Amino acid sequence: MELKFILESLLFSAQKPMSARELRDVLNDAASQAEGDETVKAFKKIKEDDLTAALEQLAAEHETAARSFRLACVAGSWQFVSQPEYAPWLKALVGHKSRPPRLSQPALETLAIIAYRQPITRAEIEQVRGVAVDGVMQTLVERGLVEQVGRAEVIGRPMTFGTTPIFLEYFGLRALEDLPAADELRRIPIVKPESLLTADPGLATAPPDQLQLAEAEAAKTAAAAEPAANPKPE
Repeated sequence: MELKFILESLLFSAQKPMSARELRDVLNDAASQAEGDETVKAFKKIKEDDLTAALEQLAAEHETAARSFRLACVAGSWQFVSQPEYAPWLKALVGHKSRPPRLSQPALETLAIIAYRQPITRAEIEQVRGVAVDGVMQTLVERGLVEQVGRAEVIGRPMTFGTTPIFLEYFGLRALEDLPAADELRRIPIVKPESLLTADPGLATAPPDQLQLAEAEAAKTAAAAEPAANPKPE
C-alpha cells in the first residue's frame, strides 16, 4: 500500500488541517495498535521528510487531474480545498459565513512591513510608514495576524512584533518563504539605537557602577573647565 494513498484517506476524513508531524503521529499510533499486521507496522518509523515528499507528490497529482478540489498546504498544515471558481455554487450550498471585515489599506501596508521586516518594533514600523500606527497595530493584534515575539536589545527594550500562523492562513501561504518578493520594502533603512546601555546619569538603563563612572567623569570635566571659566585675578 502506498503512503500517499494512506495520507489521502486521512486528510479526506480529517475534520481539520493536519501537519506532517500530526500525520506521522497517526501512522505511529496505528502501527502500535496493529496486531500482526506488518503492512500497518511498516509505516511506524516513517521519516517526516519522506511523509512530506509523499504529500507533495499527492498534491501534484491532484493538480494535474484538474478536479474541483486540490490538496494544499497552508500555514504548515495540509487540507483538501475546493478550487476558487466553484465558490458561487458552494456558497449557495453552505450559505455565507460571517467573516470579519476586510483589512483597510493602512492595515495591509503595516502588515506588509511587519511580514518582511520582522521582528520589528512599533517605532521602526512608523519610520517606514511615516505615520503613527497605534490603532492599526491594535486591529492587527486583535485579528490574530500579529503578535509580540520578544523585546529589542535597545534602550527601553521595546516590544517586537511578528506575524502569526493565522497570517499565513489569511493569505493562503505555506510559510513566510512563500511571500512574494518585496526588495524595495526591504531596502528602506531603519535607524536603530546603537546600544542598550547609556552613561547618562539621568537614565536608569545602565548598571549603577557605569552611572557612577559617568558622574565622576562629568565632575572631573567640570572641575577642569572651572579655572578657564573663572580666571584668577592677577
